Amino acid sequence: MRIVNAFSSSKPTVSFEFFPPKTDDGETLLWQAIKRLQDLQPDFVSITRTGEGTSATLRLTTRIQSELGIRSMSHLTCVHHTESEMAEHLDTLWAQGIENVLALRGDLEPGQSVPGGKFQYATDLVSFAANRHPFCIGVAGYPEGHPQCLNITRDIEHLKAKLDAGASYIITQLFFDNDDLFRWRDMLLKHGIDVPIVAGIMPITNVSQIKRFVTRCGAKIAHPLLVRLEAAEANPEEVIRIGQEHALAQVQGLVAGGISGLHFYTLNKSKATADVVRAWKATAH
Repeated sequence: MRIVNAFSSSKPTVSFEFFPPKTDDGETLLWQAIKRLQDLQPDFVSITRTGEGTSATLRLTTRIQSELGIRSMSHLTCVHHTESEMAEHLDTLWAQGIENVLALRGDLEPGQSVPGGKFQYATDLVSFAANRHPFCIGVAGYPEGHPQCLNITRDIEHLKAKLDAGASYIITQLFFDNDDLFRWRDMLLKHGIDVPIVAGIMPITNVSQIKRFVTRCGAKIAHPLLVRLEAAEANPEEVIRIGQEHALAQVQGLVAGGISGLHFYTLNKSKATADVVRAWKATAH
């Protein structure tokens, strides 16, 4: 059930990202969303690591894979763990049959610097995980540059180091302009990076929410799209329509451009993502 084996030249993978909920009600709603999206036959799902720690991520990852039979990937963040803690966590994942991990540095708290010790950057975690067990390892990529990186070429050099350390494919941060992704892909090829790229897609459903997200992750919203969203902000249904229309156009353009996969940031909800995937599949045949 290794994710890298799901990539093919004939069609892109489809995957969904969820986060561990904090309440029982949130868990119930999440399972309802997962089961609705299960009908779309995702190639894999990914489970983020939240501020609550790794235990919730592990529990949700293993439950989805064992109960629903969906290939599942666990997020790992290195800035939150010592070497012994990470070794124990990786051993537990492997024992539970989880072969797929996404190796990340993790978000630093305001004013927090990169910690010392074994794990300072995602590259350190990739190497450690690859040597601990034969995991299938994905890493994050930033078509518009990492928000804390001063130069996109340097950012690409860091990405290449992660791949050289043992990662097999890239999942991108969300973006809204396909040209940014394709320019970035061309830059990767010039740096000798030719691995599957899974494009991160987030159908916009709320204007203020998406503005907060892009501020944190360093993405941008193109002027025409932003103007349309702001004009419709008082009409939630119109915002959703615009967001889904844009996401569908993105998906169609990415598939035409030969992207390896489509990774939907669901925010633990199913309708917007399901509508986009179904509309794309309907037009693809």
